[in-house]
Amino acid sequence: MKLFEFQAKNILKEYGVCIPRGKAISRSADASTTFQEIGCNRCVIKAQILAGGRGKSGGIQFASSPEEAQACVSGMLGSHLVTRQTGQKGTEITYVLIEEALPIKKELYLAITIDRCLQTPMLIASAEGGMEIEEVANRTPDKIIKEPIDVFFGIHPFQARRIASQLNLSGTLATKLSNLATNLFDAFLKNDCSLLEINPLAVTAHDEICALDAKMDVDDNALYRHPEFNQFIPSQDISPAEALARKHRLSYIGLEGNIGCLVNGAGLAMATMDIIKLHGGEPANFLDVGGDASLEQVTQAFKIILSDPKVKAVLINIFGGIMKCDVIASGIIQAIKEVGIHIPLVIRLEGTNVEIAKKILDNSGLKITAAKDMKEAANLVVSKVL
Repeated sequence: MKLFEFQAKNILKEYGVCIPRGKAISRSADASTTFQEIGCNRCVIKAQILAGGRGKSGGIQFASSPEEAQACVSGMLGSHLVTRQTGQKGTEITYVLIEEALPIKKELYLAITIDRCLQTPMLIASAEGGMEIEEVANRTPDKIIKEPIDVFFGIHPFQARRIASQLNLSGTLATKLSNLATNLFDAFLKNDCSLLEINPLAVTAHDEICALDAKMDVDDNALYRHPEFNQFIPSQDISPAEALARKHRLSYIGLEGNIGCLVNGAGLAMATMDIIKLHGGEPANFLDVGGDASLEQVTQAFKIILSDPKVKAVLINIFGGIMKCDVIASGIIQAIKEVGIHIPLVIRLEGTNVEIAKKILDNSGLKITAAKDMKEAANLVVSKVL
């Protein structure tokens, strides 16, 4: 789950991270009042989208009066912002963040992410913060500083001192950076982040270290531990089907094909999509119900597939281990009774309670095509959409 900048900053503020005074709004009529509430001579107005590159695409503008703020916000809200990360369609702006524009002496970069090779969190810093950080990483990788973080002990004092020295910070600023890094890692761990990035991290004219921007990505697999993040789901740039899948803890990604797939296990789901393509078909989705899905989850998974108007046939491919085949069969019947089905349905079941499942399906009276293996299942479902 990706959070908007203002959502990430609100969380970081709880961990003692300095952020500019500001407020997110979704109505242009509130711009003038918000500018006055912030109480400064100059504000920065930032489009809130879940993509980078806003500054180079007109998504960050400045205003020196309530009238300018009003005009700026009116031009942003409802428009589509196109950046290098959004594609040609761009992303609709539904929120803008109005913040005080701070006097900046220096821009830095600070982030924590997961190093997959070392299997540990990694603190990343650079004295070359700002919009060109990607180019800095490509052209002068020696300017990117990396420090692995011990999950149990956190950031060691010597690591913080080394980072501060390499960023040319000393004295009080070095201490503030050390405290910031410690607080940032605390937020990273407690919110189950996969990325927590501050770019730019500003040294202000008053020698404060302030997060001018914030990007927070939360591990989807840990969302069950964070019911407080449910409020952010409606603002995610995902389809209604993907939102429903998240609600029921299903792994779902919509694709462009016309063959719906319901599978248990990510590896089997990938293999199912591959074999469909091998036989000339196109999968409409990746949908993994997991190894221990409940009857309700199976029912919801089936509903999600059938909600896609592109789907012309469905392939259910289940290997019953922990997941019992009879649970899948009962879920299919329940879903069909609730939503109905008017497209071909091919099922391949194998494993725990498979014979019970077959009897349940045979006695259901539903038009189901059974397949003995994956190859036959792929052949059958592809033939029904050609």
